[in-house]
Amino acid sequence: MHTLGISTRARVPAAAFSKKNCLPRPAHFLSQAILIAACTFSPIVQASPHGAATHLARAQVSASSTQQQPAAIDDIQRYIAHAWTDLTRSMNQCQSLEDAKTAEPPVLYLPAELSGAATPPAVTDLQTRCHIQLERLPRTITGPGQIDPAALPRNGLLYLENPYVVPGGQFNEMYGWDSYFIIRGLLSGSPSGSPPAPANLALAQGMVENFFFEIEHYGGVLNANRTYYLTRSQPPFLTSMILAVYSARQSSAAPAPPLARDSGDLQWLAKAYAYAVRDYRQWTAPPHLAGDTGLARYFDRGAGPVPEIMDDPSHYYRGVAQYFLMHGAAGAPYLVDPEMVDRDMVHGGTSNPAAVVGPLFPVQVCEPASPQLSSGEPAANANCAPPQNVALAPEFYRGDRSLRESGFDVTFRFGPFGANTHHFAPVCLNSLLYKTEKDLERISIILGKPNDARRWRLAAAERQARINKYLWDARRGLFFDYDFTTGARSNYEYATTFYPLWAGLASPQQAAAVARHLALFEQNGGLAMSRHESQAQWDYPYGWAPVHLLAVEGLRRYGYAADAARISSKFLNTVLRNFQADGTIREKYDVVRASEITHISAGYAQNVIGFGWTNGVFLELWRQLPPALRAGSPPNH
Repeated sequence: MHTLGISTRARVPAAAFSKKNCLPRPAHFLSQAILIAACTFSPIVQASPHGAATHLARAQVSASSTQQQPAAIDDIQRYIAHAWTDLTRSMNQCQSLEDAKTAEPPVLYLPAELSGAATPPAVTDLQTRCHIQLERLPRTITGPGQIDPAALPRNGLLYLENPYVVPGGQFNEMYGWDSYFIIRGLLSGSPSGSPPAPANLALAQGMVENFFFEIEHYGGVLNANRTYYLTRSQPPFLTSMILAVYSARQSSAAPAPPLARDSGDLQWLAKAYAYAVRDYRQWTAPPHLAGDTGLARYFDRGAGPVPEIMDDPSHYYRGVAQYFLMHGAAGAPYLVDPEMVDRDMVHGGTSNPAAVVGPLFPVQVCEPASPQLSSGEPAANANCAPPQNVALAPEFYRGDRSLRESGFDVTFRFGPFGANTHHFAPVCLNSLLYKTEKDLERISIILGKPNDARRWRLAAAERQARINKYLWDARRGLFFDYDFTTGARSNYEYATTFYPLWAGLASPQQAAAVARHLALFEQNGGLAMSRHESQAQWDYPYGWAPVHLLAVEGLRRYGYAADAARISSKFLNTVLRNFQADGTIREKYDVVRASEITHISAGYAQNVIGFGWTNGVFLELWRQLPPALRAGSPPNH
């Protein structure tokens, strides 16, 4: 039996800095105005028993000169232009079927209604050339979560009609919220105002229409087009994508086929509106309701461990079980009682068959001072209890799966490893739904539907009032998630506090308060997700492209142009500087050290190259940067 030696003394991450971080001058940089001033940032970070950062000092940017380095910008623009091609997938490419997350033989699933003569010709050709297995879903889907992926013979790719851009690495499918930021990059014109390339506009429009296909045939916008994602969605950006494509078509001198301008665009918008309304409804009905708050929550309709974790998922879940076992009473709600697990094993699991929905982990609990081998297992002379079987509770898996619907996997924002995600009305989700309601109001007006427009305006106003009631903390000047099971607002400071500014629901006073608290998140290389060093990728010290775009556009929307430009400059410089070092663009960055090097132990540790949304956000932040801070030639992609 393989055993894990577990000390009852929790390890505290090293998170304290007592001297200045002096960053070397990069060989290439956007401009002196963007270059981070060396040795101006002195973080004083105190580690709590859980590694929480309790104080961060504010970073500073030098803005003394505008020396230009156009070659560096040209290089990264060429990289992104090639990346759009390299990351594009379609149903006539064998590589579209590859899935490194599960390493299973390639299987393509068609909707049940596409049978016989309705089978797309490209699929027949793909089956012959790529030696794939072709399956059909067992029934027509009319709503989210109607098929249990575990009941299918194999995991596989879900068919989509149009080409799409994937994030990169093991993420070889079309993702829900990634696609918004990819589309923003595809549609990003030059700083001088020229429209996007027609091919990019056509690709962006096709991706949006793929989401219509998902709603029609798979029940809603999915986390991504794999069978194991049939039980959950991702943060709702569909109306934002629709309006981005519609606006680009209106401003384009050469509209992408098959639509004609004006009447054709309105017909497309009317079709898009109908699909957007259908997808919106999943967020305003059970199980996505956050108690009686009138707000929404994330919720995955599946059960048990997810299959899509790289390598062996049980390795991740074993680490989670170890963490909860080490934390005694605080971890107990997330574990199945070991004695009951053993009893169920002895009696064939009949005493409480619902108690165990995932694997059992044989572990040992050792005294804190017990010696361990380099492998982490107890030494022969260790003072350890006999091995026992531990299982994660079904309630933990509900939270774990719901965290993955949020896109923020993994953060400790909703409890350790996101175990309580489904207990919260989150700032991010409800801000996006407010924006969805305002977008639907706008589309209704364009389509000449005044009654619909009034209904959406009232829905947005009602959500705004509830966000102010439950999620706004006037004393602390930030938006926080709300635990509707305990009736308490979270105190976990998180970068999603900028979402209400991007969505336009914050009052001027609220926006001013949030802007005053930039120091909580701002670092040398951009915005850190939180002040808590949980060793998870969606917490301190990591920063992510999509949150930077939303924060920057939110700050600029409320008149904080200098703050927006400074944050943009820092993140652009981080991406460009690391690109010049190794020729890649990454999924995320350590923004404290302005580095692509990451040290993650809670969740998957890779820092994937590609990378779809970082490419898109770089182009958009660059396009929006004030001319005085922008160096080099306009993007040509």
